Amino acid sequence: MDTATLIPTRTWAHHDYRSDLAQLRRVRADIATDLTDFPPDLVDTVQLCASELFANSVKYAYTEPDRIRLLLNQRDQCTLTLVVGDPGGPTVPHIPKRTPDAWDWAEGQRGLLLLDNLSTSWGHFAYPRATRLGTWITARFPVP
Repeated sequence: MDTATLIPTRTWAHHDYRSDLAQLRRVRADIATDLTDFPPDLVDTVQLCASELFANSVKYAYTEPDRIRLLLNQRDQCTLTLVVGDPGGPTVPHIPKRTPDAWDWAEGQRGLLLLDNLSTSWGHFAYPRATRLGTWITARFPVP
């Protein structure tokens, strides 16, 4: 892979939040502010995905240090990447293996299915030299 494809064409300042669901209003507002020039449908999608990733961080990540970081960058002319970084936890994000019938009755753990359907791709990584986990999504949008 050409290393030029790894360098974002545009990066926004990161945002740090307390590990508290009450911070979701700030998360969505910060994304709306950062993505002012982007199509409203894309902003809505990124806000929804960020809300899900943030809620997962609050629920599943270790609480120390009590900080969740949000990063946005534009990788190319039509690809936006969102990363939510947290202290990590005992497991990594994954979609549970269930039968269709089991999914019909499941009352939780549907958030990553939402990400899987709304984003172009998603995954997770460990930060080098740190005990933190990053979960990311990419979203493609039409070139004006």
